[in-house]
Amino acid sequence: MLNIALPKGRLGDKVYDLLAGIGYDCSEIYDDNRKLIVTNEKSGVCYLLVKPSDVAIYIEHGAADIGIVGKDILEESRPDIYELLDLKLGKCNMCVAAPESYIEDLDRPLRVATKFTNIAKNYYISLNREIEIIKLNGSIEIAPLLGLSDVIVDIVETGTTLRENHLKVFEKIMPISARLVANKSSYKFKNAEILNLVTKLEKELADK
Repeated sequence: MLNIALPKGRLGDKVYDLLAGIGYDCSEIYDDNRKLIVTNEKSGVCYLLVKPSDVAIYIEHGAADIGIVGKDILEESRPDIYELLDLKLGKCNMCVAAPESYIEDLDRPLRVATKFTNIAKNYYISLNREIEIIKLNGSIEIAPLLGLSDVIVDIVETGTTLRENHLKVFEKIMPISARLVANKSSYKFKNAEILNLVTKLEKELADK
């Protein structure tokens, strides 16, 4: 039995459809109930429905064998787990954005508003740029409009929210997509089952 941590929400639905399509279905997942753990003995799978940002925690601590998590979370928290496969779902970019008329002042530290503090720090360290981090948990776009920050570091999918707030992307830090990850111990002791799933996924993705 493989315990799979599945992120709740739109991405989780896409990933479940992908997994169901290669034989890891569990129809109960769509039943009208509030179950957070659903199992299909025949498919040999148990799905744990968790908050997207918690998937890596469940994997790292062994509560789940494998799971699906965004590359942004992997880069931000650096969990001690294996990254096995890029599922090429939920594609977007981690970007630096600022007001359309923004001109950077290199004579002072750059004020950066973000919830991805480690990604922002590592990016600007690579540029040898001194920064001041302002950690926010939501409505990041408003920070430079109110003078709280010079720029923001955030996930950009379509850019609509940026445009609506007269912001634009100045730099792309990294591409983001959903990744299949595994607990290190599970990868050792359930290696055959995990590699079988990975092989099926690779073939399915190649055929698309």
